[in-house]
Amino acid sequence: MDLSVKIGSLTLKNPVMPASGTFGYELAPLLDINRLGAIVPKSITLSARGGNQTPRICEVDGGMINSIGIQSKGIDQYIAYILPAYRHYEPPLIASISGETIDEFAQLATLLDRQAGVAALELNISCPNLRDNGQAFGMSASATNQLLSSVRQVTDKPLIAKLTPNVTRIQDIADAAECGGADALTVANTFLAMAIDTESRKTRIGNIMGGLSGAAVKPLIVRLIYQVHQATNLPIIGSGGIMNGQDAVEMFLAGATAVQIGTATFVQPNAMTTIIDEIITYLERHRIGAVTDLIGRFELA
Repeated sequence: MDLSVKIGSLTLKNPVMPASGTFGYELAPLLDINRLGAIVPKSITLSARGGNQTPRICEVDGGMINSIGIQSKGIDQYIAYILPAYRHYEPPLIASISGETIDEFAQLATLLDRQAGVAALELNISCPNLRDNGQAFGMSASATNQLLSSVRQVTDKPLIAKLTPNVTRIQDIADAAECGGADALTVANTFLAMAIDTESRKTRIGNIMGGLSGAAVKPLIVRLIYQVHQATNLPIIGSGGIMNGQDAVEMFLAGATAVQIGTATFVQPNAMTTIIDEIITYLERHRIGAVTDLIGRFELA
């Protein structure tokens, strides 16, 4: 079975990788990291920053809400300690970067462009990365285009724009990212959500709202992948609600080239390797020679 896929100029041996913020090398005793298609550590910021107030995570029906707030020790610590920790693993490392201004994104890309251990950059424009007026970059087509264009000028590494689902027309944002120089798109980040404990009558997240992930959002993500696949020629990395191999295959059929796994890893630490095995089983059962033969190949009911 040929599981290899291409994300821009980057070739992955299989299409399965972690979603940023849900994975660390601490999982090594529980997961064969070398089996993954790529490694995506937690998003990094230019300077150290604290996270949001606690509680930061709560379980809900069909998933969980999180509001971590991109807690970070800064780029210097990332280069000195995080990147070296992954150098003895085989999969290419995709660095997820986050900034509050376009200049911060460009500075991060410039610094990481010099690192041989970084194979690609994922621009997290869909978490609280704020412009001067407080709007997330990924909620504005013009801001997305401007950001991608600026980062494209300082690096030749493949650029992946991580889009937010919290927009009216994700196709417009995808097109803006492609025009700005993106090589691929991650579809998508979490859905803005809220939960209240009815007994205490207090919010279950300290920041009031957070991002909903898990099985409940998968049909929404499949729809977004389909819409983006119709609007752009870029490879799509599907992210949101994948709990097993069938979920991953569903996203391939909708138009995804690769997938990111997040909440499933909290449920089962070796979920990603299990999903790889289940994708192989699916291909064997349907006598399909390459996973790329599934991309966008669904039929009407």
